[in-house]
Amino acid sequence: MVIESKALTIEMLRLRQLQRTEPLRPKTAAVPQTSQPGAPNFADVLQDMLSTPDIIFSAHAVSRLIDRNITLNQEQIDRIRGGVGKAEAKGANDSLVLLNDLAFVVSIKNHTVITAMSGPGLKDNVFTNIDSAVIV
Repeated sequence: MVIESKALTIEMLRLRQLQRTEPLRPKTAAVPQTSQPGAPNFADVLQDMLSTPDIIFSAHAVSRLIDRNITLNQEQIDRIRGGVGKAEAKGANDSLVLLNDLAFVVSIKNHTVITAMSGPGLKDNVFTNIDSAVIV
């Protein structure tokens, strides 16, 4: 038991350290040197980056991700980030962001994921203290 909880603690510390040193930013496509029809220009790429907020995961959310064996890839993080941006544009404060069989309660004002749930944990659950829901 001690080894297992120590491993979880080490993993949580590693995730927190990554979060501090590597802000979760969307990966942007390189802007082509020559203008091609339909290719994004610099202004469009810059505006997209500025309109998509960074998100952070609270210690509680990191703990829930580990406890529930939830791993997120960059594409999923980008989708959550996009959902936060949409909720913010609509004036939301606290939102439920649904991503496939995952649910995240997010403080829109702080761009902070408060908690995370996966498939089995979603059944017969009531989400409180939210003012919006975003399906991404």
